[in-house]
Amino acid sequence: MIIIFCVLVILGAVIISVSSAIYQRSQLNSLKASGELFRSYISDAYHETPDTYIETAERLCLKLAEEWQIRIFMYDENGKCLVCADGEAESTPALSNQVMEQLGNADYLDLNTSVVSQSVPALTFGSKFFVKSKKQYVPHYIMAYRTTDDVESYTFVMLLIYIAFAFLAMAVCYVFFRYKTGRYIEYESQLLKITGQYAKGDFSEKLVPAELSQNLQLISDHVNAIAARIEKSEETSSTFIANVSHELRTPMTTIGGFVDGILDGTIKKSRQQEYLVLVSQEIQRLRILITSMLNMSRFEAGTMKPNFQETNITDLVIKVVLMFEKNIEAKELQIEELDSSRLMAVVDADLMQQVVYNLVENAVKFVNKGGTLSFRFDKKDDICIIGIRNTGEGLKDSEIQQVFDRFYKTDSSRGKDKTGLGLGLSISRKIVHLHKGHIVVKSVYGEYTEFQIQIPVDPTKSESIKKI
Repeated sequence: MIIIFCVLVILGAVIISVSSAIYQRSQLNSLKASGELFRSYISDAYHETPDTYIETAERLCLKLAEEWQIRIFMYDENGKCLVCADGEAESTPALSNQVMEQLGNADYLDLNTSVVSQSVPALTFGSKFFVKSKKQYVPHYIMAYRTTDDVESYTFVMLLIYIAFAFLAMAVCYVFFRYKTGRYIEYESQLLKITGQYAKGDFSEKLVPAELSQNLQLISDHVNAIAARIEKSEETSSTFIANVSHELRTPMTTIGGFVDGILDGTIKKSRQQEYLVLVSQEIQRLRILITSMLNMSRFEAGTMKPNFQETNITDLVIKVVLMFEKNIEAKELQIEELDSSRLMAVVDADLMQQVVYNLVENAVKFVNKGGTLSFRFDKKDDICIIGIRNTGEGLKDSEIQQVFDRFYKTDSSRGKDKTGLGLGLSISRKIVHLHKGHIVVKSVYGEYTEFQIQIPVDPTKSESIKKI
């Protein structure tokens, strides 16, 4: 508001000064036109009636003074006043030689304070003209004066108009800025309130994007995104803790029950060996769970460093498939495309074997009896593609979106997979990401499920790839 006030003051000074100068110039031009008219009229009057032209000039002076408030003085060639607007020509001082010399060179038209009064300025027009006598041209001088009252009135009116305009402009700006600052204050209060709730862990409300500036809209979007991420993280953490607690509680309960049964004699000695085997299996399950959780933490912390080396991917997959030979024979499965040409890539062989193991394990678990396991080994634009497909029930669209989440199990898999922890696919995706690649799932419900590993031929020499 201070800046606007200063701008209005400077602008007003310029506008009023310029407009007053223009109006003053128009008044001077009007005075000049009246003086030239008087000069022409007196020249004609002298030519027609030289004996009475003085009286004619006096009448014209009186008329101009009454109607136009123009005071005209006429002087002879010696500077003596012949006609005066006041009617007192004899008492009017004569023109100085300096003034007559100046008028002899050019007409005078300006604001003057030295002729009429030292304190009251007047619009002044001075001119030298000639009247024609019988034998020669006789020089005469006229001085026309007009007060600056009209100019001052005009300036005063302009000042009042501009002051009114300035006050109106200031009022409009005040209302506008009050409205704008009010919206900013409202947004600031909302931001303070919402962030305070977020600090307390309450994410029930979201920050409404402000229609003020692009930056504030971005701030709102970022704050909401951060809140959503924290909320999701807390929800994920709660789910993670609940799942871990459940996964740990089940084998520990089983182990505790079996051990207590052995100790208190509930389990007969003849069957203790059988139950100890079950205890050993549950302990192994606990070890796998803890190891998987530790690996997941290492992946998320970024402390897992792959040991890249050139590896025969085809041989690695064949080696893993042979580990499931008994299960494959038990389900009477057919294996296709496992004898494809050799596919070489730079990978961490141990980590990649873990990925393949998890995928083959899932494929063997969920393939239908007498179904087919098919493999794909391909290379496109320096991208290696390893595909593992199994026939069977397949995945629903909603399940595909969550299949890589930690501890997630589909509804159908819960009955088929009693020992799985729901961490295999999540860990597999982390490992593939370490190789700057992607793991993609494709499925047609009721027909098949296929997992594809897409990694660059040499992750050490390329950036992350796009999904194919």
